Parts: sequence; structure tokens; C-alpha cells
Amino acid sequence: MLLTVDVGNTNTVFAVFADEAPRPGATARASTRRDRMPDEWYAILAPVLGASGIASDDLTAMVVSSVVPSVTRWLTEMGQERLRVDPIVVGIDLDLGIGIDYPAPGEIGPDRLVNAMAAVEKFGAPVISIDFGTAINFDVVNDAGNYIGGALAPGLIVALDAMVSRAARLFSVELTLPDRAIGQSTTEAIQSGVMLGYLSMLEGMIGRIKAELDGNPPVVITGGYSEIFAGASPLIDHFEPNLTSEGLFLVYQRNRRQG
Repeated sequence: MLLTVDVGNTNTVFAVFADEAPRPGATARASTRRDRMPDEWYAILAPVLGASGIASDDLTAMVVSSVVPSVTRWLTEMGQERLRVDPIVVGIDLDLGIGIDYPAPGEIGPDRLVNAMAAVEKFGAPVISIDFGTAINFDVVNDAGNYIGGALAPGLIVALDAMVSRAARLFSVELTLPDRAIGQSTTEAIQSGVMLGYLSMLEGMIGRIKAELDGNPPVVITGGYSEIFAGASPLIDHFEPNLTSEGLFLVYQRNRRQG
């Protein structure tokens, strides 16, 4: 069985795949603590495996996508010491199934490449993938199947926290889409500005990106609060909650075949 680990700045997502199953059989999410040691990471993972009837010996491979180098190190050690596997760490040196047409490929977050790869596998090229996390990542593959870049924006929680921390009379609210733009309370006004504001940003960015591409790329969203926006705009075509984990499965499949 394969263990995939997607390390973001805020959360880390574990997923377990049977050998040829394209969708995870078990998943778990934990906060990304930079000071968490290998044994602590295993203490988080072990109960998840146990609850799914999976023994640690059942795991024969591990793939890690990480934007936090210190966590990459500890998770790699956990895989080697606890699971007795040698983890694959995603980078541009691997076969990702897509070309990279980007001036500085080493700057691209591995999660962005994995999402782009998975989106192409599912929906073809060109394609636009949007990942809702600490940042909102827009990632673009052109009609030639090459990753060509994208855009980054502050995530919903980052934006909300920044606003309420600097305004004495504002406060955190539930992040749901309101029925109208004109809020009649502070809560409704914040929900309108943040949620409808971000929806407008999404639609605007999608329109601008499409204008720079040949073809009519489908738009796939994943991560964090993406489910809220899944049916909110005709410009959003697909909601794939496990896009990154499934992309890591594809990375393993491609690179396993090549030895």
C-alpha cells in the first residue's frame, strides 16, 4: 500500500492507497507543526491506520509533497525508521507527466506541480487548477501539456485573520456564502466582503487566465474551503477534494514504472 503526504503551510494531509486504487482508502489531516519530531508524526498516523484496519507493515511505499523543508526531513525519517520505506520526495527531478515551461522551475511549489499533473490526467490539457490553502494557488497547463505558471493570492483564513486583527470592532465569522451582497449586520458584511469578494476574484482571475490561453481550459478546484465555491460559479467546472493526494499516487505510479 502507498502512503501519500501533502505538507502545506497550515495543514498536512495523509492518504493511503491500495496498490492500484486511484482513490484513497483512508485520509487524515493534522496541523503542520515545524517542531514535530518523527515519533510524533507517527503517533498521529498510527491511529488512523489502525482505525482503517491497516498495519504499518502494509505500507510499502511513501510519497511526500512538502512546502516546509523541516517537516520534509522529519517525515522522511519517520518513513525510514517507522515504516521501513524510502520516501519519494516530489521535485522537478521526477517524472511528473507534464512539461515545465517556466523560467525558474525550482521556485515552483511541489504541490502546484502535483495538482497540475493530476488535473491534466483527469481533464486533459489545457487546464486550470485552483487550490484553496494558506494561499490560493492558480496553476495553469497549456494546450501543449506544459506547466506555464499561475498566480498566488492570500487564502481566505489569512485574509480574514489579517482584517479582524487590525480592526477593533471586527471579528471572525463563519465562512459561508451569503445570499446577498448588501450585508445588514457586521457578520453579514464581513461574509459578503470576504466570500463574495473572493468569488469575484476567482471569476476575474479565471477570465484573465483564459484570455491568455489557447483553447477552453476546464477549471478544477480543490483544498480547504473549495467545496463552498464548487457550485457558486458557472466558471468552475470540477470539484476534486483529493486532487493533491491522487496526484501523489500518480507520481508514485509513474516513477515506480521507471524504477
